Amino acid sequence: MSHSLPLAVARGSAGRSVYRAVTVKERCSILLLLSCVAASAQTAIPPSWKDLKYPPLKEIQIPKVEESTLPNGLKIYLLENHELPLIRGLALVRTGNLFDPADKVGLATITGSLIRSGGTAAKTGDRIDEELENIAASIESQIGESYGSISFSTLKERTDEVLATFHDVLTAPTFREERLDLIKTQLRSGIARRNDDAHGISEREFAAQIYGSKTPYAWEMEYAHVDNIKRADVESFYKRYYFPANTILAVQGDFSAPEMKAKLEKLFASWNVQQPAVPKFPPVSNTPKPGIYVATKTDVTQTNLVIGQPGGILSDKDYPALEVMADILGGGFQSRLFQKVRTQLGYAYDVSSSWAADYDHPGVFQITSSTKSASTAATIKAIDAEVVRIRTQEVTEEELQSAKDTVLNGFIFNFDTPSKTLNRLLTYRYYGYPDDFIFQYQKAVGQVTRAEVLRVAKQYLDPAKFVTVAVGNPKDFGTPLSSLGEPVSDLDISIPAPKSTALPRAAIGPPQPKGAALLAKMAQAMGGEANFSAIKDMTEKAELALDPSAGGLKATQTELWLSTGQYREEDVLPIGKMVSYSDGKTGWVASPQGAMAIPEPERKQIAFEIFRMWPTLMTGSHEIKDEANGTISISDNAGNSLLISIDPATGLPASESYSEAGTPGQDVLETYADWQESNGVKMPRKITITQNGKHFADIKVTSVAINQGLTPEQLAKKP
Repeated sequence: MSHSLPLAVARGSAGRSVYRAVTVKERCSILLLLSCVAASAQTAIPPSWKDLKYPPLKEIQIPKVEESTLPNGLKIYLLENHELPLIRGLALVRTGNLFDPADKVGLATITGSLIRSGGTAAKTGDRIDEELENIAASIESQIGESYGSISFSTLKERTDEVLATFHDVLTAPTFREERLDLIKTQLRSGIARRNDDAHGISEREFAAQIYGSKTPYAWEMEYAHVDNIKRADVESFYKRYYFPANTILAVQGDFSAPEMKAKLEKLFASWNVQQPAVPKFPPVSNTPKPGIYVATKTDVTQTNLVIGQPGGILSDKDYPALEVMADILGGGFQSRLFQKVRTQLGYAYDVSSSWAADYDHPGVFQITSSTKSASTAATIKAIDAEVVRIRTQEVTEEELQSAKDTVLNGFIFNFDTPSKTLNRLLTYRYYGYPDDFIFQYQKAVGQVTRAEVLRVAKQYLDPAKFVTVAVGNPKDFGTPLSSLGEPVSDLDISIPAPKSTALPRAAIGPPQPKGAALLAKMAQAMGGEANFSAIKDMTEKAELALDPSAGGLKATQTELWLSTGQYREEDVLPIGKMVSYSDGKTGWVASPQGAMAIPEPERKQIAFEIFRMWPTLMTGSHEIKDEANGTISISDNAGNSLLISIDPATGLPASESYSEAGTPGQDVLETYADWQESNGVKMPRKITITQNGKHFADIKVTSVAINQGLTPEQLAKKP
């Protein structure tokens, strides 16, 4: 069976009491003490939180950083930190998905992932994963909106070997075709599931209205874009932006700066690639059209709201005052929006606001909330009223001081370790900010007054220009949104069908001969297709342990499956027992707090788990392709897909790769071992899970029971 993370987790160890004998004298002493404490508790008045006194924040100390530029143009920043025997590095490259071609949206994302996972000439990505895991090291790469990054972390004693691999990943990645295909498969899966989460839809569509859906700041990746991206495109994108003069490298940790500089000079001496200077990122030019935009999602009982307008840039002179203003409006439990919309009116569980500013282009001012469907219009009206209030009345001195403390106390955590400090300085250099920007910012926040908060609220917030995105079921809104006096438009959030899966189910097949032969070989090694076809029900129990870096949670898991399509999963977690059930179309989830209809994301996740079941993979109607090197891809018309690598010696599956819950970039790898036979078929009893190259969890299968006579009624029975 396809054990993975429990559904409750994908979204501690047992304790042991120690007893000893207690004497009568000790019991009397304890009772006397407890009685005194109880009497004291009845008379003592707890102090008010307002009486708590805190020392002033320590002044931020910017450590001395050694700077140099190598002959090839690579800029290097070195910071010694001998507190722990660790060394970390970060390379920033001036690139980003803002440079994606319009017909190949996602090219930068794919390139950023493939730089690391595609391996080097000497080592595959999987081999790099294994070697780094064995020495407690890591190397990661990605490309974001306006930067590319490659980082490493290692123990001091392993510095040379990790630096050598880091160098090869940065300067000479190989972009293996099979890894490119895997990433593209994961991205397609993410596209198929992008409308599962209502909050994600609201954020996505709000950005599209603010920045323009046809601009690099908001355009959406589609199947056609992914299909257009070839290996040659990835190579070209990498070569255009990854060269020494376009890269800055910071290293901090337990080393001598002169010695580290010598290492880096020698290591990167042969990297002499040259390219023309990288152009500026495209400007933000869209003018949003005010109004209410509704994305209909009929499988939800609440409405997700995002309300706002374009924001500003981090270097704007009024940014400190705007940030304080946004915190007073909706920055936390004490904020005006929270107190009014949630505490007093009870419309929403969460509501918040922020004035987001980017380093090099305008961010957004946004208010986010979720409310029950019937109170959608009332919630929007209540939010608008609070915006009007902060634009027309001065805030109180207590609100002002609380917000200033919150802003300053939060920002200082960007500088609470040498590593964070160096990375922040590196970021300032990357975007052209002065090194003392932090001190300018702190001083400006400290000088914000009540009058300034009122001024910036009046000057910058314009409710008449607000864009409101509402994701929910309009039939349940109660009061129509048109009653708010603003134009209401419907959003089309449909996903254009992929060319490769637009065929009806009956049109799938036949599988590629080589892919089909590999699958047949795997089925035979596991017991034969006939034995799998004979499986009518299956129960599998397992013990799951997350890696300490992932929380260290331990759980037991039971999966029950019927060949007629029913599935039940029972997870015993530290917080209690969680049960999920689906018949493919409907279902429910139950926890210690009660049962509810299964949310659509969980239903689709169960559908993916059913797709991954060994009997389903062996006997179902799927598209099967040979991906070379003993790897086959299996997919269906529902958008489910995975890669299986087959051990050439045994014919058994060695590993399985897929995207967890369709999340783009979440490279999940399951490695199988300890195969044992049950009712004529072999199943792995040990499963190791890695995510994005990092160890995530271990699963030990404790029992497998086949054809025990399970019924649909048994699986559907609620706890």
